[in-house]
Amino acid sequence: MKRLAIVGASGHGKVVADSAELSGWDEIVFFDDAWPARTSIAGWPVEGNTDAMLARVNEFQGVVVAIGNNTIRRDKSNRLVLAGVNLVSIIHPSATISRYAQLGQGTVVLAGTVVNMDARLGIGCIVNTGACVDHDCVLGDFVHVSPRAALAGGVIVGDKSWIGIGAVVRPLVRIGRDVQVGAGAAVVSDVPDDATFVGVPARPI
Repeated sequence: MKRLAIVGASGHGKVVADSAELSGWDEIVFFDDAWPARTSIAGWPVEGNTDAMLARVNEFQGVVVAIGNNTIRRDKSNRLVLAGVNLVSIIHPSATISRYAQLGQGTVVLAGTVVNMDARLGIGCIVNTGACVDHDCVLGDFVHVSPRAALAGGVIVGDKSWIGIGAVVRPLVRIGRDVQVGAGAAVVSDVPDDATFVGVPARPI
């Protein structure tokens, strides 16, 4: 039996758990630092906090951090890796991923997504429902591409950046680290580190 531990009992965690079941995981157990106030989520048990998961890690064939916030996901993932935990990627069976694409450890690719030829995704990325990462894109570690967002060919996204729901990025644009791209934005030029861009065309705020 394949048992998966999910760190993060949230709405995003439920979606990851559903994807994990559909992709062949037999049993799913959540761990969340809100425990013991939170003991279940959508019928799955929450059996402890992060420390409890680390104490029981040998009971699971894999662990995934299902937290949408990029910084928290990074910090949790780094702690688990340092503890020797086997972080696994979760890929929804309806996702279309080129066999020539590369996915980093602990990445989550959800329903209806496309990750095309020679795309490279770093550690702990989220490619959310219906998003598109086109050919030759490079995503840094702990990037979140929100539902229905689309990155055209050759886009580079720095570590911990967030691409908002429905945003689009034109080919060959470079987006820095720790960037926030607003919902529905159209990014047509390079974006520096630590910036927030919104609108059509996207401009800094």
